[in-house]
Amino acid sequence: MQSRPQVVVVGGGISGLATAHDIHRRLGASAQLTVIEAGSQLGGKVATQEFSGHRVDTGPDALLVRVPAMAALLEDLGLSDEIVAPASLGAHVWSRGRLRRLPTGTLFGVPDRLIPLLKSRLLSPMGVARASLDLVLPRRRTVSDDPSIADLVTPRLGSQVFDRLVEPLLGGVHAGRAAELSARTTVPDIEALARKNRSLYLGLRKLRRHAPPSSGGAVLITLAGGLVRLVEALVERLGDADIRLNSTVNLVAREGNSYRVDLSDGTSIAADAVVLATPAFVTAELLADLVPDAATVLEQVPYVDVATIWLAYPRSAIGRPLDGTGFLVPPEEGKLLVGCTWSSAKWPQLADDNLVLIRCMVGRRGDPRWLSMDDDTLVRRVHDELVESMNMTQGPVHQSIQRWPQAMPQYLVGHQGRLDTLGTAMTHVPGVFLTGAAYRGVGIASCVADAGRIATAVAAHLTLDVAAADVAASDASTTHVAQNVTQTQADNRPLTEVTS
Repeated sequence: MQSRPQVVVVGGGISGLATAHDIHRRLGASAQLTVIEAGSQLGGKVATQEFSGHRVDTGPDALLVRVPAMAALLEDLGLSDEIVAPASLGAHVWSRGRLRRLPTGTLFGVPDRLIPLLKSRLLSPMGVARASLDLVLPRRRTVSDDPSIADLVTPRLGSQVFDRLVEPLLGGVHAGRAAELSARTTVPDIEALARKNRSLYLGLRKLRRHAPPSSGGAVLITLAGGLVRLVEALVERLGDADIRLNSTVNLVAREGNSYRVDLSDGTSIAADAVVLATPAFVTAELLADLVPDAATVLEQVPYVDVATIWLAYPRSAIGRPLDGTGFLVPPEEGKLLVGCTWSSAKWPQLADDNLVLIRCMVGRRGDPRWLSMDDDTLVRRVHDELVESMNMTQGPVHQSIQRWPQAMPQYLVGHQGRLDTLGTAMTHVPGVFLTGAAYRGVGIASCVADAGRIATAVAAHLTLDVAAADVAASDASTTHVAQNVTQTQADNRPLTEVTS
């Protein structure tokens, strides 16, 4: 080990920056820190641009501050005064030809109240009756250690609850299909309810009764200048760290007890610790020779392309009240839209006297129709669906499209088993750490939480932080692949906190 240990963080997205920040906060000048980013700017999919006189986010547009690590980071970076809370308007689901109010009292679409479910008319009377059978059905043995979300929900609550509530909420957030997603790693709260309770409905009611009192603050927030402010604040705190843009890592090789990181410009960095904060498919390439078993696991993580489409309409063009934050679209409707945020209604800083800003999301697993469309065709198709759902009377006056290829990792059934296998493989390369959206949560808050654990493990590995070493020793899983971060999103706002 060098007299002043060198830590290399590969990947300058939120995961890499948050990890670098936490390492720098813990170790300061006692370690050299290098951040390597292949692109021309930092932040990954956290990006903000000017649009119709406002600053809007073209990737994720909100932060889940219920995760303690996220709230603590905002406080640490001095961003608390820039927090903006959304309007508390609820949301809708586009179902059977119209927008229907998302009923209150659901957790990831699983209801704990039948009357709001009936009043919403999102389900048919027969669908509500079928959901109510969960109250009397006998306990059902789970079909596997890692069932899909559909395996947990449909036998208990029926297909309508799954198709019209759970699927659009969870499929929308993950750009996937809830019938394929692992319940254990995607919705551990629901998986635990199903395992511990005979009835999901009653289990959820019990969970709410015993939950600590709410602080009353917003669960989801944004920042007044856009989420790029988070990126800027993280970079500012890195001080004299060596940040290299437009730089690609070709190889990570072991040399004794340390590692050599070879860059595309022909130079190399000797590193005592390497953090790979890159998408799984990139990490697989970097580990192909160093840890083949880990690379094999990482190659099994599929990704989905998505796009964010910003449209600005004259207020006179909106054919319905903006009585919510937006709407989600179940796959059974056959639309391109996955969801739509009425941003001018949701976020106070985007309110405009003349224009309504609408943020549309397309792209989900198994639906490649939009990929072959050029931007104008895609906007036209999305506008047609807004005409159908919102009675638009004219087209947008401004438009902006951000396509995100291979953006959303899919936590398919068996994801936890793959993480366990990955963790075992990584024990053969002490000093190499993995973090990012492919492992323990796709949201920014989950990535930030994981960054803290990885920074703890890095400090412990370098034996520079006795307290960190004690923490890491008490939780061996922290070192390489920690357990899933529970993300409880009680207010079910659509398409808000998605990153990779």
